[in-house]
Amino acid sequence: MTTAELKNRTVRDLASMAKKKKVPGWHSMRKDELVKALLRQARAERHRSERTNGRDKRSVPHSLKSRRLAQVQTRLAEAKDLTFRSICEGNGQVKDRLIVMVRDSYWLHAYWELSRKSIERAKVALGQYWHGARPVLRVCEVLREGVTTSTRQPIRDIEIHGGVHNWYIDVGNPPKNYQLDIGYLTSEGKFFCVARSNVVTTPPAAAGDAFDQNWADVAKDFDRIFALSGGYSQPESNSDLKELFEERLQRPIGDPVTVQFGPGAAGHSANCSDFEFQVDTELIVHGVTRPDAHVTLRGEPVRLRSDGSFAVRFNLPNRRHVLPMVASSRDGAEQRTIVLAVDRNTKVMEPISHDPTV
Repeated sequence: MTTAELKNRTVRDLASMAKKKKVPGWHSMRKDELVKALLRQARAERHRSERTNGRDKRSVPHSLKSRRLAQVQTRLAEAKDLTFRSICEGNGQVKDRLIVMVRDSYWLHAYWELSRKSIERAKVALGQYWHGARPVLRVCEVLREGVTTSTRQPIRDIEIHGGVHNWYIDVGNPPKNYQLDIGYLTSEGKFFCVARSNVVTTPPAAAGDAFDQNWADVAKDFDRIFALSGGYSQPESNSDLKELFEERLQRPIGDPVTVQFGPGAAGHSANCSDFEFQVDTELIVHGVTRPDAHVTLRGEPVRLRSDGSFAVRFNLPNRRHVLPMVASSRDGAEQRTIVLAVDRNTKVMEPISHDPTV
């Protein structure tokens, strides 16, 4: 009851109510004292009813809200930390590097590894602006001025997140020269560069065949991709690019004339019969997700069509294959993983020769 409702009652009614609620000293109280005592008693009863097993019910939603807030803050911190994937997948020895490869006339593929020390340097340099800074890839066009002089012109900033360590960049008007920076951009427009890539050149649109996204097909057209990415033009300055290719292709890189990649490099036996019979296998993995998602297959990016569908085709060697596929939302807050396991077991039977004279 409210204060006004209690004041409208008589002293006798208030005394009867105080007696039922066992208010101490009710028999000697005046009307105003009875009203105050009944209000205090009502507040005490409401407070007791809100407690169950010694815990305040009002604290339950607060604790749930705190847990959810902590989860969101953790995801945001991981999305901002560009060393997150490097630490999870590396061997503890992370080298700062940003590598860019030309995939065709309109697509570049960037790959990076960054150490914790580099991110801490960025945090100290940006100071009070660090909390509002966003990780970005800065695309710069390199304009040649003569033989030895060139200038860089920033043309685009691409917001990325710490849930990945590679990114596809669409470019236009080939052929052009590009160089990328990776770092943090503040809301005030201040940019801190953590690493800088090699200079690459996109081929003319008519001269480029469409490349698949997988390293198996990179090996088939290795010389061309490596050359377009600046591998042969300045070998001394592209050691990171050479090292990355050797790591992923698991082959030494040398003179393009003497080093060849792709299936069939081992050649055929000189004693091969005129009657040949060979069987090989290819696997096509296809699916669909949101068009703005980022999808990887065995850690390598998969290009999505405009409707979010994708298809990846590659050779299937004779062994067991475990193919983890990961889809991440654009902001890196959500992730889905599907693991495919495929066995190829090929058995070549003994040949049978029939005598034609029989």
